[in-house]
This record gives sequence, structure tokens and C-alpha cells, in this order.
Amino acid sequence: MRRKSGEPIYLKRQMLGLALAVISPILLPLLYHRYIAPLSFTIIFIASLIIALIGSIALYFTYRSSAQNEP
Repeated sequence: MRRKSGEPIYLKRQMLGLALAVISPILLPLLYHRYIAPLSFTIIFIASLIIALIGSIALYFTYRSSAQNEP
């Protein structure tokens, strides 16, 4: 399946997933810290790393199928 000239490489859902993967590690621990319970810097840092790792694995599987279809 070939792309037409000028057609975007990635779909909107993939771009949304990328935005969520970038914003989530920062925003989720801070929102938890503000609204649910205070967290130490260490816990916020570790939670951010874990969320970033999960997001990167999800992006890998999402973008892998698109990359295999590219010539």
C-alpha cells in the first residue's frame, strides 16, 4: 500500500498517541500530587519513568505497523 504524494505518513490517532505519551509522564504524577495525595520528588520521578516506559512501548507497537507498510 503506497502513500499518495502529500499524504501524511502518520494517522491522527498516532499523533494523538504521541502527544499523550509526551504529556502523560509529566502531567499524571503532578495531578495526582495536587488532587489526591502529596508525593515526594522521588516517587514523582519514578512514576514518570514508568509511565514514559509504558508509553514508549505502546508507541513502538503503534508505529511499527505503519513503518512496515512504508516502501
